[in-house]
Amino acid sequence: MGFDQYHEPAAELPEKTRTFARLCASLTEEAEAIGWYEQRMSVEPDREARAIMHDSRARSSSTSAWTWSSSCRTPLWREIAQGILFQEGDIVEHGEEAEEEATEEEGSRGAPLAGGESLGIGGLRRCSR
Repeated sequence: MGFDQYHEPAAELPEKTRTFARLCASLTEEAEAIGWYEQRMSVEPDREARAIMHDSRARSSSTSAWTWSSSCRTPLWREIAQGILFQEGDIVEHGEEAEEEATEEEGSRGAPLAGGESLGIGGLRRCSR
């Protein structure tokens, strides 16, 4: 991804948005690394090499969790994640419920646009189901 991580001109983005984009890029990189280590461990015949890869995967997992936790400073992300993570039962059902609740709350708070007004579309989710 390099420095092409923004979809809008970087100079126009607030620092908070650029920091969030960096965290998202880091989370993606760590998730990829975890997957690569998993693949390598599954085919590596050397026990010592597998142990090193296992340790590296664990470190990437820790970094991923830290990055995820930091990303959760964004209220909507945090609220949805709390509704999904470490819950018993159907993860998809929890995800749908968490998203609906979070976006309804955000809509009822009148999530502001750049000009300070809300489109009020949070309630449209109910109409589409």
